[in-house]
Amino acid sequence: MSATPQTSAEAKTRPTTSAGALAQVASKGRDATVFARILVVDDQPANVQIVGSILGKLGHEIIPAADGMTALKRVALRKPDLILLDLLMPEMNGVDVCTQLKSNPETKDIPVIFLSAADDKELIVRALNAGGIDYITKPFNQAELISRVRTQLALKSAHDRLAQIAEDKDELIGILTHDLKNHIGGISMSAALLHRQLQTFHDGKATQLSENILRSSEQLLAFVKEFLANAATDYGFALRSEPIDVVKIGGTVVRPYQEAARRKKLELHTDLPAEAVIIHADASALSQVLDNLISNAVKFSPPDRRVFFTVRATDKQVECIVKDEGPGFNTEDKEKMFRRYGRLSARPTGGEPSTGLGLSIVLKLVKAMNGELLVDSAVGAGATFTIRLPRLAPAQT
Repeated sequence: MSATPQTSAEAKTRPTTSAGALAQVASKGRDATVFARILVVDDQPANVQIVGSILGKLGHEIIPAADGMTALKRVALRKPDLILLDLLMPEMNGVDVCTQLKSNPETKDIPVIFLSAADDKELIVRALNAGGIDYITKPFNQAELISRVRTQLALKSAHDRLAQIAEDKDELIGILTHDLKNHIGGISMSAALLHRQLQTFHDGKATQLSENILRSSEQLLAFVKEFLANAATDYGFALRSEPIDVVKIGGTVVRPYQEAARRKKLELHTDLPAEAVIIHADASALSQVLDNLISNAVKFSPPDRRVFFTVRATDKQVECIVKDEGPGFNTEDKEKMFRRYGRLSARPTGGEPSTGLGLSIVLKLVKAMNGELLVDSAVGAGATFTIRLPRLAPAQT
């Protein structure tokens, strides 16, 4: 069956829908309607006729199907915005049809409203558990049918708009990654070269200005990098589980901080096993975690203090420990230290940039690697961060 016949003028003015958006919604008015493509599946032609007549008059495009297999074929050819699905049909019932739809990534987000003449609560619960979002009992009440269809179409429209916003945000983050970070990096590098050059002229004012530019560009670059890293963890990231040497990664990460520690009059001690310690984890994620923790320890430690980086291994787990003798954390710090943009009481001791994003990223990455992050700290007594990662056999990862 097709929708109620329309004049050519009506056909021209009625909008059609497409995947990802539900055409148009009247901008004002209580009876604003989302015009949609609706698949009506029922083995009783009279029921399809009734539903099609009611919803077709509202401007919706009605696609009929007399059985489950026909419904699946029509969905594959042209995705509807909403499916009204009879629960009890021969050969393939509504629950089976809905289960197939929800198992397919291409159709899992299509809302399904079940049509049922049965007053079997257990059957209705099965239908909803299969992925249905609502059900309407037969015989149909016109006002109820219109209200429930309108509600679900409005929800789908909102869902699609949110999905589009998320897609736009992903695209913006991609632009930031590709362009903004590179440009800021170039500014920072040029500022560093300019600063070194100006120092040879012994012009105190120019040197101070170049130092301000250098510090600001470094802080901005640090923020952009950590913002992008945090966004990546928010939007899903595929960790690559492979055999990695924790000792090698730890040594590579800590090496550049030896010079930074020396300039700040800090002692950076490392205690690493003589032999390789192999675990199955993501090398990039572990590097980022250790870099954040060691960087913070150096950044927030006053002169003439010590920073320790230790790797310990047992048969079941590996511990990476970063300990400092800095200001430590108070109670308020501990409550917000893993929140994004959570600024803590301690400030960098050498004017280094601090974004308030590093520890939130660390926690997400450690959890994603099935690890555990422990913090032991008291005000004035420094802080100890311990990462525990499982040593799993390849077959278990």
